[in-house]
Amino acid sequence: MKTLTSILTAITLLLAVNSTHAQRYVTKNGNITFFSETPVENIRAVNKSVNSALDTETGQFVFKVLMKSFQFKKALMQEDFNENYVESDQYPNSTFQGNVVNHKDIDFDKPGTYEATVKGDLTIHGVTNQIKETGTFKVVDKETIKGNSTFTIKVEDYDIKIPKIVSEKIAEEIEIKVDVTLKKLKK
Repeated sequence: MKTLTSILTAITLLLAVNSTHAQRYVTKNGNITFFSETPVENIRAVNKSVNSALDTETGQFVFKVLMKSFQFKKALMQEDFNENYVESDQYPNSTFQGNVVNHKDIDFDKPGTYEATVKGDLTIHGVTNQIKETGTFKVVDKETIKGNSTFTIKVEDYDIKIPKIVSEKIAEEIEIKVDVTLKKLKK
């Protein structure tokens, strides 16, 4: 019992030490926009309740996106998106778990705009693919970091089926724009 108590105390101290050195930034209201452009129709949807966290010490960067939070201009598009394409009841979230590859080159304590490369696992519709994308971090001050990136994904890479009847209205590649304002996590 004494050994178990010692181990638990050591783990608690280790976690406390790690958390004092870590600089974590979070948001619960990040933005992700996707855009599908075809000659027949353009489709845009916005999600303004994206959860994200960044650990500037390790470079770990994560996102969690509730798929039903995407908003469309037309209610029918939103219904089709959730029921027929991403199947939100079965796959309610999309996630990204990865790292800022060049986090050591970014001075998160100095205001400025820095190029960033992010690499990790993007999961959509229950399918996970490794991605590597570029973007920027804008260090506003010691409390705020803004992150932005624009990239494309192929719907087939995430096993999203587009029926032939609407295939002219939905692009095979979707543009994704990420815009997050992360605030320093208070201890």
